[in-house]
Amino acid sequence: MMLTQREREIIALLRRDPLAGPQAIADALGSTRAAVNVHLSNLGKKGAILGRGYILREENAVVVVGGANTDVKVRSLAPVRQRTSNPGRAGTTAGGVGRNIAENLARLGTPTHLIAAVGRDAAGERLLAETAAAGVRLDHVHRSAHPTGTYTAVLDADGDLVVAVADMAATEALAPEDLHPARELIAHADMLVLDGNLPSAVLAHAMDVAHPADVPVVIDPVSAPKAALLAPLFTAHRPVFALTPNLDELRALLGRPVGDDATEVTAAAATLHDRGVRHVWTRLGARGSVLSSAGEEPRFLTAPSAEVADVTGAGDAMLAAFVHALLAGGDAVDAARYGHAAAALTVASPATVRPDLTPRLIEDALNETTPLSPSSPLNAPVSARPDA
Repeated sequence: MMLTQREREIIALLRRDPLAGPQAIADALGSTRAAVNVHLSNLGKKGAILGRGYILREENAVVVVGGANTDVKVRSLAPVRQRTSNPGRAGTTAGGVGRNIAENLARLGTPTHLIAAVGRDAAGERLLAETAAAGVRLDHVHRSAHPTGTYTAVLDADGDLVVAVADMAATEALAPEDLHPARELIAHADMLVLDGNLPSAVLAHAMDVAHPADVPVVIDPVSAPKAALLAPLFTAHRPVFALTPNLDELRALLGRPVGDDATEVTAAAATLHDRGVRHVWTRLGARGSVLSSAGEEPRFLTAPSAEVADVTGAGDAMLAAFVHALLAGGDAVDAARYGHAAAALTVASPATVRPDLTPRLIEDALNETTPLSPSSPLNAPVSARPDA
């Protein structure tokens, strides 16, 4: 977005006094009200001013559209025994893939807006209060007639997920018209992040708002069943900047088996490149990830080692850090490495979103692990361990 010198001067005045009117701006610049009105109109067309009231567009602002719910996490104190009672500990936190991504981005210092559906209940009020306290903008959250969603996860003694049950009725009831008040916000974002929990019609609508405005779209498929529902959305006429599946989700997106060797993973990614996806970042759990970018050599990135306290939220931190690094000017490989470091820091914390996550913390972790976790051309088989 190129601004003239006069437009930059007006933006500077509005940052100091957002309520300044055209005449006050003209007086400060030694100009005329008519000339200022022309500049303000041009700033609106360029997206530097959003809507009425001279709301300034934030640099590197991200819009996240996705799920927001209450996480109930139950952790066994010993190896889980099926079909019987297990002693353990339980806790409740704010959660939801989209919401978690938004909070991680805000904690990293990226201006972030969340569009999600929560109920008109005490759980929704608590969820919004905690999310706002982390710095996420919530002006376009939709208040649903359904109860605020819940995600109940059972973890074993090592912090690995045993089973989870999600009640996402509020998110599933979200409709394209619920996004209409945020169309201008989406069209002027620096990046749009979409959570695969959303109904396909909502995802398609958000992508169709972003595409003509050249807003890069990043999509987290969330799960294999959700990925299968998303597959028809990927066409060359609706380009996607980045897609972040795990191996099971990659298989679901293509509707066919994909082996865990390098040749099959990269061939699967190539199919998605043909469907308009620029970067396919396939996550392989503790093994690392494969980053395939259209027209470039695929890269394998090893995951930093970490003491696991709780795996919940690691993928959300990974994607958020990836987006943050891209907007800071990093290339896709460096951004993916940055995401791996954020994920390692998150699994080492009992919190779904690590409250002390900062760019400095990630950079320190990268400085410690880079010699042990290089990226390399993908020229060897990927081991067949299960995804984390």
